[in-house]
Amino acid sequence: MMSTGELLNIEPQELQFPFELRKQISCSLQLSNKTDNYVAFKVKTTNPKKYCVRPNTGVVLPRSTCDVIVTMQSQKEAPPDMQCKDKFLLQGVVASPGATAKDITPEMFNKEAGHHVEECKLRVLYVAPPRPPSPVHEGSEEGSSPRASVSDNGNFSASEFSAAASRAFVEQYEPQDKSTEARALISKLTEEKNSVIQKNNKLQQELELLRRQANRSSSGLPFIYVVIVGFIGIILGYLMKKI
Repeated sequence: MMSTGELLNIEPQELQFPFELRKQISCSLQLSNKTDNYVAFKVKTTNPKKYCVRPNTGVVLPRSTCDVIVTMQSQKEAPPDMQCKDKFLLQGVVASPGATAKDITPEMFNKEAGHHVEECKLRVLYVAPPRPPSPVHEGSEEGSSPRASVSDNGNFSASEFSAAASRAFVEQYEPQDKSTEARALISKLTEEKNSVIQKNNKLQQELELLRRQANRSSSGLPFIYVVIVGFIGIILGYLMKKI
C-alpha cells in the first residue's frame, strides 16, 4: 500500500516487523518526491526509545527517492495478542533549492508559523517471522498439537507465537545435541583403541627382549622359556580380539 500526498509518495504505509524475541528487527520506507522542488522530511514516533530511524530527517531531491530504515530494538517479551499501538508520523515541507539535511530546522515543520506541512501517519504491525522448512506429514493424527497459524491480518496470537518458538528451539538444538553425543562416542572409542595398540606394542617389545635374553643364556631353562612365551601369546591373542 502506498500513501500519496502532494509532495511525497510513501511506501509502504504500514511498518511491518517480523517479531522475534531478543532480536533487532528492521524494515524500510521509500519516500518518492513527485515534484520539481526540494522536499525536506522528518520522522516522529510515539515510542522513540523503542525505535531507531535513519535518517530521521533529510531532503529528497526533485523527482528522486530516499530510503528510510526503521529498526526496532530487541524486545524481552511479546505484547498481549501480538498487537502494537506504536505509530509514526512523517512530515514533509518544501525546502529551498539546493537544501541539504544540515539546512533543516524544527521551525520548518511548525504549522503555527504558517508553513504548509504535509503529514502521513504510519502504524506498526507485528507479522509472523519466516519459518524454517519442516517435513510435511500426510493427513493428521488425533491428539496432535495444532500448528501455529497466521490470522488474516498477518498477526500471531500469544499462544501461536509460543508454539512456533518452541518448535524452532527444538529444530535448532536437537540435531546439535545428537551430533555432540556421536563425537564424544567416537572420541572415547579412538582413545580405547590407541590404548590397546600401545599395550600391544609394549608386550611385543618385552617378548623380543625375552627372546634375546634366552639366546644369550644357557640352554638350561627351555621349559621356563616355553611357558613364558606361551603366556605372552595368550595375552596378545586376547588383546587382538579387543581391537
